Amino acid sequence: MNKNTENRGSEVTKVTKPTKKELFLQGLELNLGNISKACTQANISRQTYYRWIEDESFSELCDNIKEGLIDLAENQLLNKINKGDITAIIFFLKCKGKKRGYTEKQEVEISKPITDINFDEL
Repeated sequence: MNKNTENRGSEVTKVTKPTKKELFLQGLELNLGNISKACTQANISRQTYYRWIEDESFSELCDNIKEGLIDLAENQLLNKINKGDITAIIFFLKCKGKKRGYTEKQEVEISKPITDINFDEL
């Protein structure tokens, strides 16, 4: 019997090894988005990753993994907020509460070319 097949009673099924891309994606998720570690786990070079990322479907799969990591981090932050962690609360308000004044810096939006601005008037 071919080593890529498996005998299950009366039916023979083809057993496929994960592709290098699949191994990379698994590694990316397990290593929390660390590209170097995922490349090492899949036994590919970083250049190979950069070549693969030009493929729209592969790039989308990588983006989905990264989005999942952001969801994980947001969930952990919200858990800390629910437990009353002041640092987490302040961080959240600085990021999400800017429109309500929770910021340490003032942001200025310039609506004309910088060459037209008279800085002496500011």
